Amino acid sequence: MASWETVRADFPTLNQQVNGKPLVYLDNAATVQRPRQVLDALQRFYERDNSNVHRGLHALSMRATDAYEGARARLARFINAAAPDEIVFTRGTTESINLVAASWAGARLKPGDAILLTEMEHHSNLVPWQLAAQRTGAQLRYLPITGDDGRLDLAQLDRFLTPEVKIFAFTHVSNTLGTINPAAELCARARKVGAVTVVDAAQSAGHMPVDVRAMGCDFLAFSGHKMAGVTGIGVLYGRRELLNSMPPWQGGGGMISNVDFFESRWKPAPERFEAGTPNFGDAVALGAACDYLDSLGRSAIERHDGELARLAYRKLAGLPGIRLLGPPEERGGLVSFALKDVHAHDVVTFADRDGIALRGGHHCNQPLMKKLGLTGTARASFYVYNTAEEVDILVASLARTIKFFNGS
Repeated sequence: MASWETVRADFPTLNQQVNGKPLVYLDNAATVQRPRQVLDALQRFYERDNSNVHRGLHALSMRATDAYEGARARLARFINAAAPDEIVFTRGTTESINLVAASWAGARLKPGDAILLTEMEHHSNLVPWQLAAQRTGAQLRYLPITGDDGRLDLAQLDRFLTPEVKIFAFTHVSNTLGTINPAAELCARARKVGAVTVVDAAQSAGHMPVDVRAMGCDFLAFSGHKMAGVTGIGVLYGRRELLNSMPPWQGGGGMISNVDFFESRWKPAPERFEAGTPNFGDAVALGAACDYLDSLGRSAIERHDGELARLAYRKLAGLPGIRLLGPPEERGGLVSFALKDVHAHDVVTFADRDGIALRGGHHCNQPLMKKLGLTGTARASFYVYNTAEEVDILVASLARTIKFFNGS
């Protein structure tokens, strides 16, 4: 494992100033920066191997196909899937969840069935299920959270997770609260009532070890750009028997075994869900991102990000008029907060003057914000290149913001 000081040098975007100050990038829950190793892999592919995949018999096409399918196998190892054909490449977490909601849920749900979500879900793991419920007549249920500490109210799980529930979709790590949910326990409880589980791993796949077989989930979704890959590529993991039982979501080239004028037959998964020319270059870059993260050690990344988040929580708690969300200790690498009488967008604007990149708003968690009586929060989120010194810079900047708005 490399030292964290040398890791920072791998990320060229960090070597700049914003408003005359060294960049402090704390918007990693939205997207992380890319290391040179990933950027170089993408450039090498396009300079040497670029060609369409699967159907070409010339050298470049065969090399591109090997690289694309090699990336699929690498992603399978990254999350300990049983086989590469349990990995479907998508545009990201959102498309992955929409695929399950349209294909699996669309073919199976009916009136009287229920979809169980939680009150902390990102819109990407909420809106697709609303659409599925509207199409099928199924009902939506929401497992409550306990309040500002951001934990699921597991004491009520049996009341919500009943045999009517056919899908239980939940986030692994909350993008606003930082809560790390007990995914393996939730999946086990769902299996007992016959519910299929869909895990949103957007905030966990690049920050901690994720083992789908140990977790026991049926589906799992994540995005490349939140784990040192590039934008426009993501993954849907699904158990092989489930994927092969699902109808196609989109039609076109590459996903068919035979086409007649009036009907077509489909390839098995994952090809049946990858119609058209796939995003093969970015898949190769995502495989390189897996190599990079594993070279650092995902358990070490989890400790690093969590330590910074806990440090930030403790230091921010000393500021006057601050409201912190999520558990104080066991949390993912982010902290969301609200300052009394200061809008989150003002917090972010003042931080930007100090070269600090924060995120302000509802974070695609509007129902959660309404539940907590908030219009939005500011959020600081951490990754492998962030430091304790940057936490101090953030706290000092916020202290100046509070002083300005308090008029003292």
